[in-house]
Amino acid sequence: MTLSTLKLRNHTLCPPVYLPDATLAVVRSVDSSDLENCQVQALVMNTFHLMQKPGSTTIQSLGGLHRMSGWKGPIITDSGGFQAYSLIRQNPKSGSLSEKGISFQPEGNDRKFTLTPEKTVQLQIAYDSDVVICLDDCTHVDASREEQQLSVTRTIAWAKRCKTEFVRQVSSRKLEDANRPLLFAVIQGGGFPDLRRQCAEALLEIGFDGYGFGGWPLDNEGHLIEDIIGLTRELIPAEFPMHALGVGHPENVLACYRLGYELFDSAMPTRDARHGRLYTFNQDPQSGLSGKWLKYLYINDEKHIKSDRPISPYCDCLCCRRFSIGYLHHLFKVNDTLFFRLATLHNLKFMVQLTDSLRKSPFH
Repeated sequence: MTLSTLKLRNHTLCPPVYLPDATLAVVRSVDSSDLENCQVQALVMNTFHLMQKPGSTTIQSLGGLHRMSGWKGPIITDSGGFQAYSLIRQNPKSGSLSEKGISFQPEGNDRKFTLTPEKTVQLQIAYDSDVVICLDDCTHVDASREEQQLSVTRTIAWAKRCKTEFVRQVSSRKLEDANRPLLFAVIQGGGFPDLRRQCAEALLEIGFDGYGFGGWPLDNEGHLIEDIIGLTRELIPAEFPMHALGVGHPENVLACYRLGYELFDSAMPTRDARHGRLYTFNQDPQSGLSGKWLKYLYINDEKHIKSDRPISPYCDCLCCRRFSIGYLHHLFKVNDTLFFRLATLHNLKFMVQLTDSLRKSPFH
């Protein structure tokens, strides 16, 4: 059973919620009014990237992430743990992880950055985030037990420091409970059930407003690691919201929702849109989902040249209301930026329809 609502300061989310990745304070190719028209409930932005571009002082000068981006809805800010892990694992010369935090120097950048548990909390609160996520030591699910144990130990220690700094920031800013952001911790442990349990129990003891599934959610063959994802949800009492971090494939959203997760984010739907892979339903989503309910339309396919149909008869996005598949095919072929906007609007609306359908379905 998932939560029916999640209160975030001046907003109430109705799970399940798919949050588009607005990594650098923008969902590529669309603006905040486009997102509102698609009925997107909330966004995810990224501390690791934002502290570099446009930089923290610029964000604060522009009034925080909400004012800067023109987005009035809730914003969850990822701590940057996954991005730092990805950067350093791919190129060890670019940085290092230690008990203190993460030091990194992005390729082509003369400046060295440091991200500690305290700093990531300070930045996220200064950015005016609605959900602050603790810094965690992210690993791949197939990493060795020794590496996973180190990750769990470090993640717990960092979470404790994040909580201490969060309490200090809330107190010094005189934020009442109703007006403070929420603080989420991330559960690591890779594919080892006992390490997931160790991490979850320690984080529960520290005490947070919500929790996230940490680490890569797919195996080497690209399949969702449902057993570990399900176990991790079972370790956290049902009254706490759970975020399936990095989960955004439509079928994986459904699977994780059935396992008890409320929040989902991924760049996949919008990235697929820009590359010409459009999501459609095989049936009216208002009637529930069954069988092979998902199909893809590849706009580059020559069979679409003269199609005067909309992408989907079940979609009321701007793209489906006003434009044909044939016109979208033309825009894609001439590489016009209008295609990116229209395709993105459609895939975003699809994800909203999907979560709406799950909310009303027997799975709830």
